[in-house]
Amino acid sequence: MTNKKRVCIILGTRPEAIKLAPVIQVFQKSPDFELQVILTGQHREMVEQVMQLFNLKADYDLEIMQPQQSLSDITCRSLRGLEGLFIQNKPDLVLVQGDTTTAFAASLAAFYQKIPVGHVEAGLRTDELFNPYPEEANRRLISQITQLHFAPTTLAVENLQRSGVLGKIHLTGNTVIDALLYVAANTPACDVAGLNWDEYRVLLATVHRRENWGEPLQAIAQGFLQILDKFPDTALLLPLHRNPTVREPLQALLGNHPRVFLTEPLDYAELVGAIGRSHFLLTDSGGLQEEAPSLGKPVLVLRETTERPEAVTAGTAKLVGTDSKTIASAASELLSNPVAYDAMANAINPFGDGHAAKRILEIVQNYFAS
Repeated sequence: MTNKKRVCIILGTRPEAIKLAPVIQVFQKSPDFELQVILTGQHREMVEQVMQLFNLKADYDLEIMQPQQSLSDITCRSLRGLEGLFIQNKPDLVLVQGDTTTAFAASLAAFYQKIPVGHVEAGLRTDELFNPYPEEANRRLISQITQLHFAPTTLAVENLQRSGVLGKIHLTGNTVIDALLYVAANTPACDVAGLNWDEYRVLLATVHRRENWGEPLQAIAQGFLQILDKFPDTALLLPLHRNPTVREPLQALLGNHPRVFLTEPLDYAELVGAIGRSHFLLTDSGGLQEEAPSLGKPVLVLRETTERPEAVTAGTAKLVGTDSKTIASAASELLSNPVAYDAMANAINPFGDGHAAKRILEIVQNYFAS
């Protein structure tokens, strides 16, 4: 390329920041691009932690975060703020990640300015429009206005091909593995007050998804209690989401148990440290289904569906839903059957080799060169 191309990378949530950090790093080092990083502010403190961990700084911050903001609020404020920045800075390409409302709004804002969109982690599907909500709709909508699809797995490639999307589809691996290996190389710690990692088999849990709010969340908590009652040598580490709809019921149901350790959200280095020291994970998170297998940890997925069926097929994760007895039964199998545990712990991670960001850079270089 003879002239530097201007690339804008947009992010708003912690998962986006984690998965885009390796992409930002490789584009910053390339002489072919002028990079601009734009935060929407959908998650503020949690994104700042990740930016500091990877030694990154944003060029712009829309600061859209407001208490009790709705999906419409996030979309409209992101659209308006990004419209002004795109008109002012005239990027040659906008990169978004995943299936957040920030990613959807950024893609739409770029489309309205006729700016090409590159979609990192494209092609994930559950084929149920409201599960997960709103992520399944977000990623499908992004796919329709994307020029460069960066698919993490062969299944994601197939999903995009079946969808009849426009734009070029590229298999890259998942950038979350790049980020995980970068952080894990420094052997991060996770010190939790009162928790002796050597005394218990520690189960790491995270719960936050909208479809699990209400009765499913209470059933999940009851499942946790059944596990703890049956296995006195276990403890539960549960970093609480900041949303009171999630944290308050969990505090009420689990807060008084002597082997439940409720904490504030862990920063990413602490989270990687916790994954590495835990026995296995119980989670409704998408990213943890990808990260934990790289550190040899089985994952029980607290959802009815997953857009990452590769993990289930590979044997690194198991869908257990939100029924308390089913959760307790699946956990009991891992806690009492070493063969079952080893089969999941030693299965091969299908999500990549840690070089996805470099592949994305090369694809973008070739896109502009041609």
